[in-house]
Amino acid sequence: MSRLAATFDDAADEVSRFGLEQMPVDMDARGDGYRLTVERFPIGVILGIVPYNWPFNLAAHKLAPALATGNTIVLKPSQQAPISTLSLARLIHEAGCPPGVVNAVNVPSRFVLDVAKDARVKMVSFTGSPSVGWMLKKELNDKRVSLELGGDATAIIADGADLDWAVPRIVAGGYGYAGQICISIQHVLVHRSLYKQARERLVKGTLDCPSGDPLDRRVVCGPLISSDAADKVMDWIEEAIRLGGKLLAGGNREGNVISPTLIEDVPPAARLSCQEVFGPVMTIASFDSVDDAIARVNSSEFGIHCGIFTSDIRVAEKAFREIEVGGVIVNDYPTLRFDNMPYGGVKRSGFGREGVRYAMEEMTEPKAMLVRTL
Repeated sequence: MSRLAATFDDAADEVSRFGLEQMPVDMDARGDGYRLTVERFPIGVILGIVPYNWPFNLAAHKLAPALATGNTIVLKPSQQAPISTLSLARLIHEAGCPPGVVNAVNVPSRFVLDVAKDARVKMVSFTGSPSVGWMLKKELNDKRVSLELGGDATAIIADGADLDWAVPRIVAGGYGYAGQICISIQHVLVHRSLYKQARERLVKGTLDCPSGDPLDRRVVCGPLISSDAADKVMDWIEEAIRLGGKLLAGGNREGNVISPTLIEDVPPAARLSCQEVFGPVMTIASFDSVDDAIARVNSSEFGIHCGIFTSDIRVAEKAFREIEVGGVIVNDYPTLRFDNMPYGGVKRSGFGREGVRYAMEEMTEPKAMLVRTL
């Protein structure tokens, strides 16, 4: 809720400095006596599609930039968590938003494509699964589309990293919210010099991570959103072990709660190694060189965030330059996001960027006015 408020505050702050720019043209001799103004204009109706896992703040990342740039928006919440998003729309109406500017409609997903194809909709901002997102992109080849999709984020523990800091952060980043975050840690790569220590600590951290009822404030890992989601995660765990992965901790289920699970050396053939599990499961493996770790991360079809724990700024810079992701988080987990930073992925993880100012750019069109003053 505090991040929801901060996202709207950030958009309000941007209004005073966004979208109007004076640019020189006198670097060209023909530009003497001319003044160039570039202004960004709203594009029209935006269709915002919100997932279940952050139904307030991810809605805010569509609502606040749209309102700040003068657009109108139709918001479709997830049918697995509609009440939060609809409540936010009601609060906006009660705060005085004019009728028709913010529209929130809870409808089955099968209606989304027809609405998106409506000529009045100028942009679709979608957060959700890669399969649905890329289908929309293909079908809407004549519209502006922003996609924030899935990921299989990696945390790299480089030689010389501070394990006292890294291990608790990795536990939190892999198992918090039951792993139902697109930048939740799914893979841990540890330099061979630290592997034994890190492995022992991660096993203990996994076993000690509280799971169960999220109404208990001590719980870090709560339930999956549905029994179908829990079925999928357990199926992937069982497959990884059957194909040769070694279960180090967890792997148990009670209702829709799956205990935090750590699996070593998951083979490439297992879905857990290369697809998004969206559950409280991490894999762990060793590496010999930073180049090896970077190559492993880049072999993924996804790329939103990667985290690297290191005491060497040269290693951090190398990771930043060479890892194919939307953001590199140095000395913290890749699950970290601040709401004003550019946020989004490459490869199958998405198209375009969120983060308030960056979303405002996506939702506007620049127009130039060149004036002869002499």
